[in-house]
Amino acid sequence: LDGVRERLRRPDRHPSPRQVPGPPLMHGTGLFTAIAALDSAGCVVLPPSRRFHPEELLDLVEAERVTEVSIVGDAFARPLLAALDAHPGRWDLSSLWLMVSSGVMWSAEVKAGLLRHVPRLTMVDTLGSSEAVGIASSRSDGERGTVATAGFQLGPHTRVVDDDGRDVAPGSGRPGLLALRGRGPVGYYKDPEKTARTWRVLDGERWTVPGDVAEVASDGTVRLLGRGSAVINTGGEKVFPEEVEEVLKRHPAVGDAVVVGVPDARFGESVVAVVEAGRDPVPDEAVLVGWVKAHLAGYKAPRRVLVVESVGRAPNGKVDHPRWRREASSRLGSA
Repeated sequence: LDGVRERLRRPDRHPSPRQVPGPPLMHGTGLFTAIAALDSAGCVVLPPSRRFHPEELLDLVEAERVTEVSIVGDAFARPLLAALDAHPGRWDLSSLWLMVSSGVMWSAEVKAGLLRHVPRLTMVDTLGSSEAVGIASSRSDGERGTVATAGFQLGPHTRVVDDDGRDVAPGSGRPGLLALRGRGPVGYYKDPEKTARTWRVLDGERWTVPGDVAEVASDGTVRLLGRGSAVINTGGEKVFPEEVEEVLKRHPAVGDAVVVGVPDARFGESVVAVVEAGRDPVPDEAVLVGWVKAHLAGYKAPRRVLVVESVGRAPNGKVDHPRWRREASSRLGSA
């Protein structure tokens, strides 16, 4: 033990991390990054509140000289950026060098905004799930600039396969399922059917296939489209909600957005956007629909837009999609 302590005191050693988990420790992002900090002989600084408050987290970074923060994508990064924009120079963030995210889309525009306030910040956006940790990642900083939204480099034990288990050819434009091999869970508790769907044998090896859909570019990078179980089928075309949400949240007046599919007699399902205002009033429905059509194919644009006070994200950054499907169906049905 004395020898370990002596090595940790070496002056050429990188300082031990001081980490703040933005999400609660019941969420994989918060728990796994906290364990990593402790495993590196560091410490974990826990916010006193039971919910996420951006000003409180920034206060902790300054007061405790925090070096690392974990977040859940734009659900945490946008409020942090809004606080920094509203109070420039209020916080001394010179100790902070690393921000890690997983679980929700982290847009390039928000990353660029954070770099304006913390130029030395390195941002690592990871793609994975509780079943498959470390599928892919991207890194952005002041030297490299910001990686495109939802763009990742595959890990060494990751591939993208079609429904038959064959690799998707880079640059083909065909979507496929992300798969990861190596150490992982043995399955879901008392759910053999879901276990069989998620853990598959491909080329004689066991792979975790959690349902994330992605395209492979010609240079080998992947672009995440979304979770297959949430896909909207409208008129025979597949729409991934995350792709539409990404575009909506890039509108300067939109603070947050959730996209769901509701029953439609003609098309099977219609794309509906539930939008939360930012600092400015949300523009009318036609403007937002036109905004999406300017960036995506027309069939992916929402047919209706519902403006709400809050999309109701949980402390872990997740949204109750079934609730919004029910509520959107109810509201539009009575319209």
